[in-house]
Formats: sequence, structure tokens, C-alpha cells
Amino acid sequence: MVVIFSLLLISGIIAGQSLDLSSAREGLGIITSVCLAYIMIEVGLEFSVEKRKLSAYGFDTVAATIAAVLPAFLWFIYFLVVFQSAWQPALLSGLSSAPTSAGVLFAMMMTAGLSATWVFKKARTLAVLDDLVVILLLAPLQMIIHGFEWGSIIVVGLTCLFIFASFRWQNVLNWPMGERWLLVYAILLTGVVFLLKHTFHLHLEVLIPAFMLGCLVRHSSQQQAVKAVRGVSLDRVIKGVFMFLVGFSFPKMTTGVIAFWPTLGHVVMLTVLSNLGKSFLLFCYRKEVSWRERLALSVAMFPRGEVGAAVLLIGLGYGFSGYVTTLAMLSLVLNLVLTGIFVWFVIKLLRLK
Repeated sequence: MVVIFSLLLISGIIAGQSLDLSSAREGLGIITSVCLAYIMIEVGLEFSVEKRKLSAYGFDTVAATIAAVLPAFLWFIYFLVVFQSAWQPALLSGLSSAPTSAGVLFAMMMTAGLSATWVFKKARTLAVLDDLVVILLLAPLQMIIHGFEWGSIIVVGLTCLFIFASFRWQNVLNWPMGERWLLVYAILLTGVVFLLKHTFHLHLEVLIPAFMLGCLVRHSSQQQAVKAVRGVSLDRVIKGVFMFLVGFSFPKMTTGVIAFWPTLGHVVMLTVLSNLGKSFLLFCYRKEVSWRERLALSVAMFPRGEVGAAVLLIGLGYGFSGYVTTLAMLSLVLNLVLTGIFVWFVIKLLRLK
């Protein structure tokens, strides 16, 4: 699955560089938003908070926040110092390094038989929390980029309302479940967001409302099991189409400006920095588990994927398409390719325990 996603992302970049489909860009953008909404609804479904035990999530929230902010900060500084980049594209590109790919991570660890381990359970919580951190950071960042106009203020207000609803009214909607239904909800939600954007000029992305909807829909473990068995083909198609379209949406690169070996060096350096930031978790939970399990948890948080690609897509929508964004995209591809190695290393660490 990881290899396929990586190949689709690379194929999308190649196709985007080769073909001129400027007339179809808006239609492809709508399809991309539908796929993203579907993915974020799934992230919301994974997010579950026991309101009677809120204090138990305090340290997890702090750990997830630092593990998300550190990679973004390291990338931001790297882009500013090495490339003298403008702060806006540097910050958005840096933010794309923050979220762990929850879908890829959970699928591979469950396939490896690690679902009963402490590492899996903790990674499951932290991966969803750092996605939420990125979503929360996007709201004020969008307002700063667009300026303190009334539309931006409304978007921030709506974002706060969506996040509040995600916590306050979890599992209150007894709606039908399954991939087909999630796709229907994603289509309807994308339509509403595009209507608001074109009618009222509100720069609202589908990320946050889709996450909220996933939190509000009631689902059981039995429904999730049925979903995993029966709907995996549609689920993979949607995520595969999304990864291809993310690459395809990438603006044309001028090969005369981009030298291969320096670019490869920067991509490797960025990948190291982003995973170094996630390694902060090695210093957490020292009273609960051994250093080997803490290291396994850190490595388990290395995989990046859909949400990081979505952040880059938002940046491209703002016109941030320079060398910095190119490096961020290529680092995302490299991290996807390395995901299998990351999970293999986690397995080795846990079995040697």
C-alpha cells in the first residue's frame, strides 16, 4: 500500500509536469477536496475522547503537540537560514512535516500483528492528536496569510466552533456508516465548502469541517471491522486518487534551476530533521515503558502521508510553489518510501524486547 501511494504521488508529479490540463484544474481541485474530506472524516472517526478521563489525555496532548511542532520548527528554520525563504511558504511547508499518517501507520502495524502492544495504542492516540494540532495551527495561519479581513475572522470563528463541536458532541449522529456513505458525506461537505468559498469568499478548507463530521458520527468497533474488511478497495482507491492528484497539482518546475545532487542532499536533510523532531517522544513515558518501546513509538510516528500532502496542497492554493515547496514535496515522497523500513524497525525493536 505504501509503495503504491508513493508511486502514485511520483506519477502525479510526472504527469503534472508533462501535461497541460489548466482548463480542468478546477474540476480536479474539487475531486481532490472530496478525497481529502473523506480522509479527514476517517481521522475524525479515529478520534475518541473519554470525557470523564480528560486529565489522562493531558500529557499525551503535550507530547503530541511538541512532536508535531518540532519538525515544523526545524523545517521553518532550515528554509529561512539556507534559502532565505519568505516566512509564509517556509511556515506552511514546514507544517506539512508535522502530521503522522494515521491511516498508513495503523494499517501496517495491524498487519504486522502489533495491535495489542502499548506502542500501537499510544501511537494511535498521538497520531490523531498531532493531526488535530496541525488543523488547529492552520486556522490562525490562514488568517495571517489572508490578513485581518472580515472573511478571515469568520473562518477562525467557524474553526473554533467546529473544534468545540468535535469535543462536545462526539458520536451524536446516528448516520449510516461504511466507505460509500463516507464518500457521500465527503461530496456533500465539499459542495457546501465550495459554495461558501465562491458565494461569500470565505477561504474555508474541508479539513476542519470534515474532521468535525467524523467526530460527530456514531460508530462502533463492529462497524469499523466491517468497514476494514469490505471496503478496503474503495478506501484505497480514494486515497490513491488523492495522492496522485496532490502530485498532479504540483506546479511545473524549471529543471534548469533544480540541480539533482544538491536537491537530493536537501531532501535527505529535511527528512532527517523531520524524523529527528518526532524522536522527542523517546524522552517521554519513561516511567511507563522501556527505552526500546519509547524508541519504537518514536519511529512509529515517522510515517507521513495524506494530511501532510493536504497542507502542501493548501500552500499551492496560496501560490507558494517555489523551490522550498518542491523540497517539502520530495521529502514527503521519500518518507512514504521509507515507511515500510520504519515499521520493520518497530517490529524488530518490540520482538527483541
